[in-house]
Amino acid sequence: MSDSRYVIPPPPQATIAVAETDKVFPVRRIWCVGRNYIEHIREMGQDERAPPFFFAKPADAIVPDGGTVPYPSLTKDMHHEVELVVALKSGGRKIPVDKANDCIFGYAVGIDLTRRDLQIASRDVKRPWEVGKAFDASAPCGPLMPATKIGHPTKGKIILKVNGQVRQDGDLNQMIWNIRETISKLSEMVALEAGDIIMTGTPSGVAATVAGDKIECEVEGIGKLSVTIGPSLK
Repeated sequence: MSDSRYVIPPPPQATIAVAETDKVFPVRRIWCVGRNYIEHIREMGQDERAPPFFFAKPADAIVPDGGTVPYPSLTKDMHHEVELVVALKSGGRKIPVDKANDCIFGYAVGIDLTRRDLQIASRDVKRPWEVGKAFDASAPCGPLMPATKIGHPTKGKIILKVNGQVRQDGDLNQMIWNIRETISKLSEMVALEAGDIIMTGTPSGVAATVAGDKIECEVEGIGKLSVTIGPSLK
């Protein structure tokens, strides 16, 4: 039965599949960690002593495993950034580091797609990054593997291939801020809630992708993700 209070139909709930089940995880917010792998900081020419920071993407930017990402408008330099995704089953404010794992439902592999030219242009004039980071279909995400099955990984290969060629090849143990520290720090800035997901940063090797590319990612022991870059939006 429809709810007559709405003046327009409410948008569909963004979700991520739960691995090996027919269940889905409802996405509330997407938080992303910038500059959390030392080699990526160096390749981007940033100060490796500076702490990571946070930015957001819209929940409906999720693209499922096997999906197609239309090449976005306004850019000629869209980059891939493979990331470990953390999904929260609870939250709070000022979560202690030693309590952070209690908030985690599970983990997946995702891609933070970035209109790099627009991001850099915004950064250079001290404007927000949304135009470069928070566009449609900018957050592909594979199925979530529950922590009850795999525990809480602190190491493991994180790899991205484009058309079969390895572009990014790192390890979770290269994170500057680990997952528990990231959750704790983010909860100082905003109240975290069940349904929030956190993309935890990318290793080195980010590069441009073009229409027709097949991108394949994997985080060891957690899962895989494959998407195709489609034609440009009209």
